[in-house]
Amino acid sequence: MARVRALLEALSLVEKRERARFGTIATNNFFLATVVLLGGAGVFLLLLGALVVLFPLSADPMKKVPPERLEQFPLTAADRRWLRILSPWLNPIMWLLAALGLWSVRHVESASLLGLLAVLFGVGFFAPQVAGQPGFLRWVPAFPGRMGLFVQRGIRETLVTLDFWMALLVAVSGTVYRFAVPNIPEEARMMMTLLVVLALSSRGQSQFGLDSEAAIIRQRLMPLPGWVVLGAKNFAFLVVVLVLTLPMAPVTGLAAGLAALAIGNYPAVLERRPQTRWRFSAGAGIENGLVQVFALGATGAAAFRSGPVVLIPAALVCASSIWWFGRKLDQSI
Repeated sequence: MARVRALLEALSLVEKRERARFGTIATNNFFLATVVLLGGAGVFLLLLGALVVLFPLSADPMKKVPPERLEQFPLTAADRRWLRILSPWLNPIMWLLAALGLWSVRHVESASLLGLLAVLFGVGFFAPQVAGQPGFLRWVPAFPGRMGLFVQRGIRETLVTLDFWMALLVAVSGTVYRFAVPNIPEEARMMMTLLVVLALSSRGQSQFGLDSEAAIIRQRLMPLPGWVVLGAKNFAFLVVVLVLTLPMAPVTGLAAGLAALAIGNYPAVLERRPQTRWRFSAGAGIENGLVQVFALGATGAAAFRSGPVVLIPAALVCASSIWWFGRKLDQSI
């Protein structure tokens, strides 16, 4: 049993480190704006965020140990059975399910919530561990030109952040609402589009956060000016925004995305923060976040009311930001 206890203690330490990485939610624009600006009206959005977080939190702790390394441990068959029984209790969602189960004994109205949470937990618990490059990243097409590699990589990096999956949930919810509810107010399409861009906005502040040291070295060796590299990252961001907002208000989405990038390029280049895959992007700070949220909201609303003409000044401001901070990127390299 001592061997089992030692392995469980090691797994517990790994689990604590993994949960600590979810602390980026505290500086993510989407959650800050939802709590501060929307208040009680943002409960649905917070529930969507909890759903996004639930799956990585529900992962089986034993999957943190590579199978080949587990085989090398001197464990008996009984030890392995005890590990299988006890390791799920290292997961905080398991304790939540147990508490909700006890509550449901006397409050039967909670049984449906318990069943739903148990199903979602089971999906996250038994889902295969994502390692390396997920297979769906191969669906991202190659782009032509000298910016093509950076655009493709920028899209792939966005797809392995929880920001994208949060934005996708909001976009799907908004699309279903648009086509399911007749006579939907036009302003509702605008708000849903802005929420999608808001969910991605912290990613605009951390466009280089997922770049490995090898990627940075390759960037130094390539004869490309900084504005090309930064412009490709910006273009990748806008491609994702356009795809997600296409069923609602794509012009509004593009205008808001351009504004978010014009502000976000500053911390992306000058305040580079390392990010973690399958986590929410950490924002650059409350000041930059507030300016970015205000800029994307005002620009998106103006585009919704005035049409595509707003894209011209928004694109010019974003291009100026790319040029200026591209020079800063050259100096930092």
